[in-house]
Amino acid sequence: MVKRLAGLVATLLIASFVVYASIYVAPGSPENVLFGSRPPPEATRRAVRHDLGLDQPFLTRWVHWLDNVLHGNFGTSLISQQSVSARIAHPTTITLALVGYSAVIVVVLGIGLGLLSALRPGVVDIAVTAFTSLATALPAFVASSVAISIFAVRFKIFPAYGLEPGLVGWIRSLTLPALCLATISLGLLARTTRVVAKEQLASDVVQTARARGISNVRIVRSHVLRLSANSVVTIAGLQVAGLFAAAVVVENAFGLGGLGQLLISSVQQKDFPVVQAISLLFVVAFVGLNTVADVVNAVLDPRLRSRAGAS
Repeated sequence: MVKRLAGLVATLLIASFVVYASIYVAPGSPENVLFGSRPPPEATRRAVRHDLGLDQPFLTRWVHWLDNVLHGNFGTSLISQQSVSARIAHPTTITLALVGYSAVIVVVLGIGLGLLSALRPGVVDIAVTAFTSLATALPAFVASSVAISIFAVRFKIFPAYGLEPGLVGWIRSLTLPALCLATISLGLLARTTRVVAKEQLASDVVQTARARGISNVRIVRSHVLRLSANSVVTIAGLQVAGLFAAAVVVENAFGLGGLGQLLISSVQQKDFPVVQAISLLFVVAFVGLNTVADVVNAVLDPRLRSRAGAS
């Protein structure tokens, strides 16, 4: 745990530097966003740069920004002049709800379809493999366009754009985006689960259990799932973490107003503080979820704990 946490801190520190630096490598500068197309007098430009801290050395600005971030202060939006923390609060709630909904679909259907395919060779296996192959190859923006055309426009089952009010409205509005967001990750997790489960079903441990008359349900629960857990949890962690990046496309397609849609509009408007905050949040979510997956693997497999202790 100590090693994982140390690695997490080091990764986030490097990521924060890359995020902060990449914004200023991009064409344009923050003060130009404020001035627009009308060039100001040089004295005004110097005053604005001083107020934004742009006249300080780069490393000094990064350390100051990082210190503010650790205290929950992401700065002020250049466009709305609103606190970035307040600006991203509601979109963060939408994105977390979307990713959480999609993660449940990925884990439940991904592992379920993978096990079903491994346990039912023949027609069921072929059908599941064909579906997961199609899902893996289908980009999120294509899935979104097709889903909107069929389920929102043609059959009017779900709303095509935006969020409806209330809990039930949010569930209806997020169902279609969550399914589209989960498509690729669901297929990859199902295919991985199928391969690992088939390997375990053919292992000597399972064959011996069957020879002893142990039921298939108990074999799957006590042997196949337990022995497959490490690979499945690792892939599931990667896929769920990757949902934050894919959410940028899906949120924009459905007009949900989450962090992904805000990120795109902020990039177009060159709202540097907002772009930095959202980028850093996505990195934190990705690295944090992968660390959680590693810890879960160590809990499930005593060999990993023993190996860590020996090292």
